[in-house]
Amino acid sequence: MSTIAMPAPDEGVLARRDEIVAGLRAIVGAEHVVVAEDERRVYETDALTAYRAVPLSVVLPASTDEVAKVVKYLADNGVKMIARGAGTSLSGGALPSPDAVVIGLARMNRILTVDYENRTARVEAGVTNIKITEAVAPRGFFYAPDPSSQLACTIAGNIAMNSGGAHCLKYGVTTNNVLGVRMVLIDGSIVDIGGEHLDAPGYDLLGLIVGSEGQFGIVTEASVRILRAAEGARPMLMGFASAEAAGGCVAAIIASGIIPVAIEYMDRPAIKVCEAFAHAGYPLDVEALLIVEVEGSETEIEALIGRITNISEEFNPTALRVSKSEAESAAIWKGRKSAFGAMGRISDYMCMDGVIPTSRLPDVLKRVSQICAGYGLSVANIFHAGDGNLHPLILFDANSPEELVKAEQAGAEILKLCVEVGGCLTGEHGVGVEKRDLMGVQFSPVDLSLQMRVKSVFDPQWLLNPAKVFPLEGRPVLKEKAA
Repeated sequence: MSTIAMPAPDEGVLARRDEIVAGLRAIVGAEHVVVAEDERRVYETDALTAYRAVPLSVVLPASTDEVAKVVKYLADNGVKMIARGAGTSLSGGALPSPDAVVIGLARMNRILTVDYENRTARVEAGVTNIKITEAVAPRGFFYAPDPSSQLACTIAGNIAMNSGGAHCLKYGVTTNNVLGVRMVLIDGSIVDIGGEHLDAPGYDLLGLIVGSEGQFGIVTEASVRILRAAEGARPMLMGFASAEAAGGCVAAIIASGIIPVAIEYMDRPAIKVCEAFAHAGYPLDVEALLIVEVEGSETEIEALIGRITNISEEFNPTALRVSKSEAESAAIWKGRKSAFGAMGRISDYMCMDGVIPTSRLPDVLKRVSQICAGYGLSVANIFHAGDGNLHPLILFDANSPEELVKAEQAGAEILKLCVEVGGCLTGEHGVGVEKRDLMGVQFSPVDLSLQMRVKSVFDPQWLLNPAKVFPLEGRPVLKEKAA
């Protein structure tokens, strides 16, 4: 039995299901409302598959106006709603409840405009992350955030969770690359926040929205930065005899003042699985592997690789290889980008997401292994080492309730460790339900109260993604909506 509790469903809403579905059909058409149980079950979970709940219904609007009408209708009827992009959340951010309607944004998948002169693009929220780069690449541009799920994940989810990716070390995460959003508020009104310029006047409301996990409104469009692609880029592989040596090398590279495009880490279990899947030429006789990528002109690349190689010598790498071709580079990144899926071929896992100071990497990696071993569980480490964003994959049997509890408990200890050493609970996956009950580890009751007051300003009845982010205990007591 999972340790994560969910609120009891609203029986009054469940009793009105047919009436609610009829209202949604009147707005978007019957063909865009999912009613049959086997079809609703498609939406019962996201990428945190340990938790499931079949939603009351699913509605698939095709425009901001339709989203606004759906939100107003549901709010007027006191129905909870969960916005969903592609369902790739690893924290249960898109997990529904039996008394909630899922508002899927998959049909809103157009790139609306591209302004190369001002280096911006305006897209609908259902556009996949990679689609933006594919659209602008012929002109030498790209969209910087690149989560491992970028083939499937949408801008909607990226904005909700403030997603990052392998290249966020140099280019930043979603909040650094989104200039403006169009958002539907709980009363159905439509607002534009920010715009197609670098700095909007007034309060930084955009910074409040990005990372708010769909709790303040539903983003339907976004204006994003597109950047000029570098003249060239090249990854290198460095293998080490211990996790401590690899972690020490990462800390030394950052301390030197070099900012590579990416520094990615894999331990032995992850290396073995990713190599079997991608055949990227990863060394199999090392305990830890770093993928370090630099970019610039050929002269710059050679100089940076030389400096990084010199730094690594202090930590006695047992393998060192620099990519010699675009095909080789693509294979190296295929292995890393496919890591989570490749690991899923051999085991169920719970992917954690905490952040630590890079100087604490060696010690924390050792303690992560000790924590998981204490629960009798294996762990594979794959993460963005350059910015200290850890992604330990705790391996367990999803068909065993006892192992699920052990995985949750091990994960909680790892996240508490991240906070203990000066880091935080989440880097790019968000809080969702996974970390909801750990928020008190990082935030005081006063901190949480202030955050919940902001939530209540946007969503007085807590109908938007309501069971996420904040612990169930200590939430505001909601008054019945006046007739």
